[in-house]
Parts: sequence; C-alpha cells; structure tokens
Amino acid sequence: MNHQANEQKQKGASPRTVLILVVVLFVAAALLAAGGIVPRVRARTALQSSTSELAAPNVMVAKPQLGKPEQDVSLPGSVQAYMDSPIYARTNGYLKKWYFDIGAHVKKGQLLAVIESPEVDQQLAQAKADLLTTEANQKFAQATSSRYQDLLKQDAVSHQDTENFYTQAAASNTQVRSALANVQRLEELVSFEKIYAPFDGTVTARNIDVGQLINAGAASEMFHMAQENVLRVYVNVPQVYSRACVPGVVATLSFAEYPGREFKGKVVRTAKAIDPNSRTLLVEVDVDNRKGELFPGSYAFVHFNLNTDRRSMIIPVPALMFRSEGLRVVKVVDNKAQLVKITIGKDDGRVVEVIDGLQPDDEIVQNPPDSIVDGETVHIVHPRQQQANGQ
Repeated sequence: MNHQANEQKQKGASPRTVLILVVVLFVAAALLAAGGIVPRVRARTALQSSTSELAAPNVMVAKPQLGKPEQDVSLPGSVQAYMDSPIYARTNGYLKKWYFDIGAHVKKGQLLAVIESPEVDQQLAQAKADLLTTEANQKFAQATSSRYQDLLKQDAVSHQDTENFYTQAAASNTQVRSALANVQRLEELVSFEKIYAPFDGTVTARNIDVGQLINAGAASEMFHMAQENVLRVYVNVPQVYSRACVPGVVATLSFAEYPGREFKGKVVRTAKAIDPNSRTLLVEVDVDNRKGELFPGSYAFVHFNLNTDRRSMIIPVPALMFRSEGLRVVKVVDNKAQLVKITIGKDDGRVVEVIDGLQPDDEIVQNPPDSIVDGETVHIVHPRQQQANGQ
C-alpha cells in the first residue's frame, strides 16, 4: 500500500485537483483586475461628469412678461385726398381763358377755363341747317303721302305710286332723326369748350395757358383737383394685427410738421385680403380736414390701440437667436437647452412682443451664446452669483 501511494505522488496531482487550482487562480486574477479597473472607471466617469459640468455654459434665465391685452401699434401711413381727379379736354381748340390757379378753392360747377373751337362751331351751324332741310323734306314727303292715300280711295292713282310716297315719308323721318342726333353731338362738343369743376375742392395743378393748343384726350391734363375736407390715410397693417384692425377703430395721427399735436381719425374700411407680397392688410383711415391743416401726399405715423384676442409675451431683444431655420429663443427645461420657434409682433428695439411659441412659466435664456445647440446641458446662473464670479 505504501508503495502504491508513493507511485501516485510520483505521478503528480489528479486532474480534479488541477482544475480546482486553475479556477482559484482565475478568480483571484479577476478580483485583482476588478480591484484596479473599477476605480479607474469611477475616476473616468467622475472626470467626464466634472468636465461636462465645467463645459456647460453659464446662462441667465428669466420668465417672459405678460403683454397688455391692448396693443399700441404705430405704423407709417400715406395721406391722400378723398377725391383726386385730373381734368382733360374733350374738344380741340385754343385756350381762350382760364379763371383759377393752383391753391384756389372752387365749388362744383364753377367755370375753370374756356376753349375756342371755331371748327366745331361751324360744324354745328352746318348741322342745324341740314336739320332744317331734312325737316322741310319730311313735311313735303308726309304731305305728298297723305294726298296720294286720299286719291287712292278714289282710284285716281295707282297703289305703286302711293307706296313709293309712303316709303319716302318714312325715310324722311329717319333722316330727320339722324340730322337731329348730329346736331346734339356737336352741341355736346361745343359744351365741352367750357371746363367746369367736377366737385368742391382745390386746384392743385394748372398745366395750360392762354393761346395754348388743346387736343381732346391728350396725355397732358389741363387741371388737377383734390377734395381735401376729408383725407384718406392708407396704412399697411401686419397680418398679426389684421383681425383687430376693423372699421370703427379709432386712430391717432402725428405729423412731423406738427410736433406734439395729434389728429383723430377712424378706420372706415379695409381691403379684407392679405397682400401675399408684404403679408399686410390695407386699411383706410379717414381724417376730418375741414380746417385745411393737412395736405394730401404727406407722410404720417398712425397709432392704433388694438384689442387682441390673446395676450402676448414680452422678452428682451438679446434673447432672440437668428438661425437659418428661422427665429428662435432658448428655453431651459431640467438644465437642458431647448430651441423654440416663435412668432414676433411689435419690436421697439429694446423688447420684442412674442405672439406665439412661449408660455408665461417658460424660463428663457436672456443672452444665449451662438454656439448653443438643442439638448445641450446648461448651468443656470443667478444675477447675484454672476456678480460674485466677476462675470
């Protein structure tokens, strides 16, 4: 027995013992490796977290302010006369006389100028003579036709002759109407020799003088008149205010020539269609100008006080970000930056009105860096903390 045991010791350990020894060595090596790797992973994670925290930009946030339900909107306007008309000649001739110069106030129907048209006068005289001739022929034809009809009853004339004279009498009636129409046409042309004011207003231009050749329908106007007791002011209102700018809304106008003064007007009509090029609504404001203080063609600032359906948000202009995809602001949610699309309204250069895209509880970055991206971690800094850091 001792001899067999010595032989087994000389042959070495059994395979099972070797396997157990290998497993023990592998576990020990794994424990040693884990003891060195885990601290490294923790250190690397802590370093990455520290680096990310240090790399996160410091931002100041603030909630937007609620805008007023009534919006004061100031827009440029173009002032025009209520009626504005160029006056052209309707007949040919030479100007005999004019009676009113620029700046003159005239009443409707007042004589402005007289044109001499001797050719038209002669044509009218000839037409009247032709009318007398046709009327005489008409009377003779009617008398002859009546006489033949009486003779036909006595079988003294033929039916053919009677019908011929009856046809001549009918044709003479047509000739009289034609000659009368020609006389009336020439009388109208003669009446055009006198130029009358079409409405109450002011002569704003006179482009003729005595002796000047006048051509009917020429491109050059004789006079230009404007009715100024009421002025039309046309304003292009942005689409965002189009629903609030309706007839009846009161407007206040200011002019550079009247510093400190305001003129009252009222919206009387709108185009009821948005211009696809400018995305604006054309609005007409009428202004009482019976004192004659305002001039057509002038430039005005029109102030509207509009009641909007929804309250807007007010944020400072530096909070805006101009990106290629459009206007954006940065909102912070759980220390993450979110780029939000907004629609703005009024902008006075200091603050801007946001009409869509923000809520009252949103925290908006006041001056976001240009490099900020959507989803980036940010570090919120309060004003006192920023002053303490010397930023």
